[in-house]
Order: sequence, then structure tokens, then C-alpha cells
Amino acid sequence: MTEQTRYYTIRNVLLGILLLNWGVALAKLLCGRYIGSASMVADGYHSLSDGASNIIGLIAISISVQPADGNHPYGHKKFESFASIAIALLLFIVSIDILREAFDRLSKPIIPDVTPSSFIIMAIVLFVNILVVSYETRIGKRLHSDILTSDALHTLSDIFVSLSVVITLIAVRLGVTWLDVIAAIVIAGLILKSGIEILFRSSDVLCDRIIVDPSVITHFVLSIPEVKGCHKIRTRGRKDDIHIDLHLLVADNMNVQNAHIISNQVEDTLKKNIPGVSDVVVHIEPVTNI
Repeated sequence: MTEQTRYYTIRNVLLGILLLNWGVALAKLLCGRYIGSASMVADGYHSLSDGASNIIGLIAISISVQPADGNHPYGHKKFESFASIAIALLLFIVSIDILREAFDRLSKPIIPDVTPSSFIIMAIVLFVNILVVSYETRIGKRLHSDILTSDALHTLSDIFVSLSVVITLIAVRLGVTWLDVIAAIVIAGLILKSGIEILFRSSDVLCDRIIVDPSVITHFVLSIPEVKGCHKIRTRGRKDDIHIDLHLLVADNMNVQNAHIISNQVEDTLKKNIPGVSDVVVHIEPVTNI
């Protein structure tokens, strides 16, 4: 798949999910305000943040698809990871706002007016969100897209949040009104947890955490007969943009031309057997008595 095809696929997925998220958010907010449910309103704001994260993703992928240039010789793909951090920060802001509103409800309690229509709306919302998570996760894994996988995790938290809202509506129907505020606090905690998970995952890419087990690279490198060994193996990047550098041990009497041919073989072997490898830097070292 070319970069342009990947870009258009991710863009179309985000645009479709953006429209769904806005529709879901509007339904939750209107219904929540109408019946006076803090947890449903909190869930609505969460869905609204889902739409905002889609917009962030659309901007990020339009930048990340740009080819390498003089100022960015390794390309622009890390902009997806930067955008994922922005989504995490957005989740933190939303969770703080929900906590503030929940504590306000403790001092000024409002008993929600639970109706059958509120349960119907939440059932529809859950069904839509389950479809979104399933589809977005599948496409995100296939395309190794940080934006789609982060957004899917964001929406997955929305499913658990919506389930807690349904439980709250049932509890309020049974007369346990204080559970509405407690559920809003739990919702804020779930959103905060999702933000932390996205933050750590994006930081792995931006801080150059190891992405391929060195033993896997050693296995493929040593399959080339002329190679005597390898060490100082380092990997970084994303699953669809892996950069590898290593030190290669060859016979000390090997001429430069042959050593260069071997290094090209190592590069080709790694790119062929490890999906996502885009760059391999080989340092040749002479060795005797091996």
C-alpha cells in the first residue's frame, strides 16, 4: 500500500467516525440535559471530545503523509504520535471538567427524570460505539496508525462510560439518586486512564523505545554466511517506519567492495523479513579467528 493510499484510507475512516461521534454526542447531551442526568451529560462531553480527536487526527495525517525533506530527513510520520499526545491532553481536560461538574452536583443535587427514551438512546449509542471501535481498531492495526488506534482506545473508553450511565439510569429508576454523581466521577477516572495509556504509547515512539527484539534481528543477520556476528543493535520508530542500526562483524581480510555487498544483503534481508523496516544502517567491523 502506498503512502497516499494509506492517507486516504485513514482520512476517510476519521471523517466517517467524526460524523458518528457528533451525532452520538448531540443525542447524549440533549437527552442528558432534558432528564437532568449528570452522568449522561458527562458521557456526551466525552463523545464530543471523540469528535475533537478526529479533527486533530485529520490535521496530523495531512502532515505525516508528506515525504522526507531537507529539514525532516526521516520523514513526518511522528506527527501522528504528536497528535496522539494532543488527544491524551484533550481527555485530561474533559475528565477535569466532568469532575468539577460532579462535585457541583454533590452540593446542588438534581434528581434525573429517567424515561424509556433515555434507555433507547443509550442502547443505540452503545451499538454505534461498538461498531466504531471494532472497525477503527481493525483498520488501525492493519495500517499501523497511531491516530486510529489511539482514537479507537478513546472510543472504547466511551463504551464503558456508556455502560456505567445505563447502570446509573437503572439505579436512579430504583431510587438510588446519589449513584448518578458517583458514576460521573467514575467516568472521569476512565477517561483519565485512557489518556494516560495513549500518552505512554505515544511517548514510546517519540522517546525512541526499542521496537524490534535484537534477537530477531540477530537471527536474520547471521543467516548470511559471510557474517561472523553482530552487536550494538538499536531500533526505533513506529511499526510502519522502523529504523535499525547495527555493527556487523566480517573477516578482517575482506575488501571494501565485498563488505559493502554484505551490508546491502543485510539491509535487504531485514527489510524482507521484518515488516515496516524503512532504514538500516550497517557499521562494518573486521574480526579475526572466528
